[in-house]
Amino acid sequence: MKSLKSVLPILEWAPAYTRTEAQSDLVAALIVTIMLVPQSLAYAMLAGLPPQVGLYASILPLIAYAVFGTSRALAVGPVAVVSLMTAAAVGQVAAPGSAQYLTAAITLAFLSGLVLVAMSVLRLGFLANFLSHPVISGFITASGLLIATSQMKHILGIRAEGDTLPEMLTALFGGLGQTNPYTVVIGVSATTFLFWVRKRLKPLLLARGMRPRPADLLAKAGPVAAIVVSILLVVGFGLAERGVRIVGEIPAGFPPFALPSFDLGLWQKLALPAVLISLVGFVESVSVAQTLAAKRRQRIVPNQELTALGASNIAAALSAGYPVTGGFARSVVNFDAGAETPLAGAYTAAGILAATLFLTPLFRFLPQAVLAATIIVAVLSLVDVAAIRRTWAYSRPDFAAMAVTILTVLLVGVEAGITAGVGLSLLLFLWRTSRPHMAIVGLVPGTQHFRNVDRHSVITDPAILSIRVDESLYFANVRALEDAVYDRVASQPALRHVILMCPAVNAIDASALESLESIAHRLQSAGIGFHLSEVKGPVMDALKKSDFLTGFAGQIFMSQYDAVRALQTPATAPAKLASV
Repeated sequence: MKSLKSVLPILEWAPAYTRTEAQSDLVAALIVTIMLVPQSLAYAMLAGLPPQVGLYASILPLIAYAVFGTSRALAVGPVAVVSLMTAAAVGQVAAPGSAQYLTAAITLAFLSGLVLVAMSVLRLGFLANFLSHPVISGFITASGLLIATSQMKHILGIRAEGDTLPEMLTALFGGLGQTNPYTVVIGVSATTFLFWVRKRLKPLLLARGMRPRPADLLAKAGPVAAIVVSILLVVGFGLAERGVRIVGEIPAGFPPFALPSFDLGLWQKLALPAVLISLVGFVESVSVAQTLAAKRRQRIVPNQELTALGASNIAAALSAGYPVTGGFARSVVNFDAGAETPLAGAYTAAGILAATLFLTPLFRFLPQAVLAATIIVAVLSLVDVAAIRRTWAYSRPDFAAMAVTILTVLLVGVEAGITAGVGLSLLLFLWRTSRPHMAIVGLVPGTQHFRNVDRHSVITDPAILSIRVDESLYFANVRALEDAVYDRVASQPALRHVILMCPAVNAIDASALESLESIAHRLQSAGIGFHLSEVKGPVMDALKKSDFLTGFAGQIFMSQYDAVRALQTPATAPAKLASV
């Protein structure tokens, strides 16, 4: 039963589900539903898909996550960044608006689900660690700018295509002459109103004496108000006949059952985008889920989250949706609204289904400019300029990875951007670890501690070289250690012992082991002893499995202090060192 609960976490909390929890989940679901309906329509448009597809992707995936997920507050569904990545990937294999485009989007969701489930089965969640925070932050910031720019054509009421920032800006400036004034008024007004609602409405209502829960509900209903007012304006003043582009007919009904394409050629073209979407979605979901879980002293299981997100994406594919993941904004709203269990997501799915069945005819005259305003307001909150400044101040290599990611996303595309960022991060990591920090250390007077001779006033013995390497030893950096040892040996004629201090060495690979053997033999032939100190247990276990210790003429000491005391001679030891 315990193993079954690990696969189906719903069995852990559902038997003890209480009426109080149900009430909290229902209130949270109501608030998230109000927020998610316009977002779902808008993000589907961002992905180049019919608006109802966004609703479809917000029903079964939420139920799948409620069954398999371990987070009590994560809200799954369409998100801006994944929608942009979907448009970029599917746009390469099919024309937007075609049946093939929708089939490719469904197939992409299915592939993403398979990738996530496979990662869970093989316990490959660690692969997401290769997406460093500066790369993810830069990717999301650049994607937010790209998404906001892409929606300006709807605000202006013009046709402007392009996949990169220069292409979009060129098309926008070229189309300014065809700007529709009615669309501009609606788009600018909706954007301004939504920004005001997002920042000002709740504090204003609280200041007027309204209780927090109703104030929060009204603030989250801002997009709904914009939708209702804009529809009334379009219908009342006949703005559709004046050039204002509207959503058009949205079919009502249950999400249709769908199957992905099993064309191997299509799978090959979508394989890399599916992997990237899976990794980005997993990183975003887990970071949000862990943050929210920590606030309530709960825990999530990252490997099970892979299964849950995989099941959600497969559910999206089977219900004619497109790739989904855990969204930051709606998850925070879900948490703040009081969601107690994943069942809040299932209640939200019921609310979205009700909207799909009964409310879609009302969206026919919804201006596309209002959906564009919804997207712009949502994604500009993702642009984190402060993170760019912090990264620049703290680490130039990390800033380089962030900058390359941002520029590549803006100038080339989203897939190329994140690939370039990850690639540069790995290259910078290899470069840093190939140049490990090494320090010549001496004894701090009156203690048994050894510190860098360049940073502290310490005691040293001219016959003993104590060198500390602050990195695991592997093929890429062991040459630097060899050079450092040989340079010191050549410059210190009185040297009789070299001690390699290893408190920061967590691993020694086969190449490094051979280099240590070479150092030991070369020093021995020069009449110099080579010794190790403070070797960690796992590293020592690995050395015992090799032949290194068999031919090792030196000693291995528990502490650096023991090593220096044992190897010093009365003729060379400083008086202070001998008396400690």
